[in-house]
Amino acid sequence: MSLFDLTGKVAVVTGSTKGIGKAIAKELAAHGAKVVITSRKANACDAVTQEIRDNGGEATAIPCNISHKDQLELLVAETRKAYGQIDILVCNAAVNPHFGSALEIPDSAFEKVMDVNIKSNHWLIQMVAPEMMERNDGAIIIVSSIGGLRGSETLGAYCISKAADMQMVRNLSMELGPHNIRVNCIAPGLVKTDFARAIWENPDRHDYRKEKTPLRRLGEPRNIAGIAVYMASEAGAWTTGQTVVIDGGVTAVGDG
Repeated sequence: MSLFDLTGKVAVVTGSTKGIGKAIAKELAAHGAKVVITSRKANACDAVTQEIRDNGGEATAIPCNISHKDQLELLVAETRKAYGQIDILVCNAAVNPHFGSALEIPDSAFEKVMDVNIKSNHWLIQMVAPEMMERNDGAIIIVSSIGGLRGSETLGAYCISKAADMQMVRNLSMELGPHNIRVNCIAPGLVKTDFARAIWENPDRHDYRKEKTPLRRLGEPRNIAGIAVYMASEAGAWTTGQTVVIDGGVTAVGDG
């Protein structure tokens, strides 16, 4: 049996209708997992679900706005109704409504970043962890960012939230480790997604970031998906409490 085989496992991936979340969901399905596709828009969930099914995978669509606790509760309940349990949780959905000085961010924008990027992950993990503890098995993955490791003049609140996700993983790895539940973070660099479009579609910014990246290219969503498969599978059975950076080498340079 392959170390990366996920046959029979059930995975919930938030924000999985595009970008990194979609790439992770597709790869989990390709390795045998039953995947729940979830984001705010039902039609987008349906489209990705059908795409996975057309490629021989198993998936179901359950729309959810993760900023609402009652919708998260419904997401968990509907997943259990469809597949019986949740073995893998990938907290990928995130927001960044403010690009600019931290001294000028409106309270509403700051609160939204903290609510969606931290509190919603906390809620969802609280909902899913007990059943994993009962089975003495599970994998929880938070998609963070290298922004959580570095200072920023324009993404301050977002970077704070991503650093908090890394600490959440460290805390939970200690609490859930005795129950054989692995909790890890993925910290991507600049990936060509809709979320980061304002950066990579700007020619000057794109070329600067590319030049500062040792591999001399920006990331693609699928470049992040493989580490998620590792963390979710037997291959990652002794990996917990870690933040794995996937950034083309940017943080190794230090001034990217």
